[in-house]
Amino acid sequence: MDEKLNADIMDKLTKVCLCKGIPRSSIKKAILEGADTLEKVQRKTGAGSGGCGGKRCTPKILELLEQHNNGEW
Repeated sequence: MDEKLNADIMDKLTKVCLCKGIPRSSIKKAILEGADTLEKVQRKTGAGSGGCGGKRCTPKILELLEQHNNGEW
């Protein structure tokens, strides 16, 4: 299987925000569409508005923003 296809499938299956069930693919899409800060990603996706108040997903979102800014995906 193609490595890009595998990554796309994993992005759809991997939940960044467990409280709201938001997959990594949705976070990446928001970033690609211009959400370039944590707050913009949260506003666009709803991540961070669940029961934990973003304690679990905030570090993951920040990591994805950093990876995108570094050209890693």
